[in-house]
Amino acid sequence: MPELPEVETVMQGMRNALQNHTITHVIVRRHDLRWQIPADFSQQVSGRRVEGFRRRGKYILIQLSDGLSILLHLGMSGRIVLDSPVTHHPHEHVLFVMDDGRRHGYVDPRRFGMLSLLPTESEESSPFLASMGPEPLSSAFTQHTLLAACNGRRSPIKTTLLDQKVVAGLGNIYVSEALYRAGIDPRQPASDITTPQSKALVRSIHAVLEEAIAAGGSSLRDYVQPEGELGYFQHAWQVYGRKGQPCPKCPGPPDCDGVEQITQAGRSTFFCPKWQKKRRKSPHSPEHA
Repeated sequence: MPELPEVETVMQGMRNALQNHTITHVIVRRHDLRWQIPADFSQQVSGRRVEGFRRRGKYILIQLSDGLSILLHLGMSGRIVLDSPVTHHPHEHVLFVMDDGRRHGYVDPRRFGMLSLLPTESEESSPFLASMGPEPLSSAFTQHTLLAACNGRRSPIKTTLLDQKVVAGLGNIYVSEALYRAGIDPRQPASDITTPQSKALVRSIHAVLEEAIAAGGSSLRDYVQPEGELGYFQHAWQVYGRKGQPCPKCPGPPDCDGVEQITQAGRSTFFCPKWQKKRRKSPHSPEHA
């Protein structure tokens, strides 16, 4: 599934192509995605001007004239194809035709994505967004908010960070990378995260997301940028997908067996057991109280 940097990259590409243009008409070839596309989607959207974009977690909000927004989620394999050819892709379920003659398609082979409509003024109260935590790149996400969210949670810090109610938009790849950079064992209970660890973790999350966005996102099997270019942050992965290889901080065998791969909550986790150490809060320290 595309993660925050990929979604941000797609949104930026869409903004460059669609903003300040009018949607002449919309062709919906299939309504039955993971959530049903509204029956009147084409009627509601056609003729409206694209006025703005924003991302919330892994969702893209396309803000149209007269107070209507499109809520887009790419799901497992969804992507936006800018300048879609006249002979459409077999999995192109929705086509937006613009006032400049350009055609932009939503392609989704597995149909796990969504396209929905909601009033712009009530975006944050949407059932899909209302319970989401702070954006990880916003000023609302700090070591203090992270510690508060971890307080009392016995689940591993890795799975806690994947909870969209704790922080919005983080996914499996970038959580693994951020925990490595912060030197935190992904198996450590969230409630045992210390103040120094929380500070290092927030800093690492910021860094890895910003670097990935700058690199255009990571290229997974189904993911490409809207312009068709592949992201290349995967070349900078330090632990993800590197089972058995030495991490940048370790010499490798025989001193270290290399990156380990385990399964947490059904997802693959990659980490260096030599560098990423479990820590426990002292029961007598102020931060434990």
